[in-house]
Amino acid sequence: MRLVTFLLAIAFAAGCQGDPQKCEQAVRNYASLIYWKQADKEIAAAPPDQREAMRKDKLAEFQAQLDKGLQTLVSQCTSANNKDQVNCMIEAKTAEQAKECSGH
Repeated sequence: MRLVTFLLAIAFAAGCQGDPQKCEQAVRNYASLIYWKQADKEIAAAPPDQREAMRKDKLAEFQAQLDKGLQTLVSQCTSANNKDQVNCMIEAKTAEQAKECSGH
């Protein structure tokens, strides 16, 4: 029974959904570009002696937020199966480019 369920799951994923690995890569890149654009501004505005500690705090905050929502976002991405959007988000180098990919 487990084998049948497993094979059905593979067949469904292959036929109807996007690539989970590419979706995860796209989500991570998008989130990173958007988050760090704002965080870097805040860090740069802080006194020099506080920047390193602030960067560590921001990194921990980013990772916690990403861990919290990553699986949901990857699931939504694979369900959407929008290869062009996923590739655009993977290739984005700036927050502005990432936003353009997502239509925001």
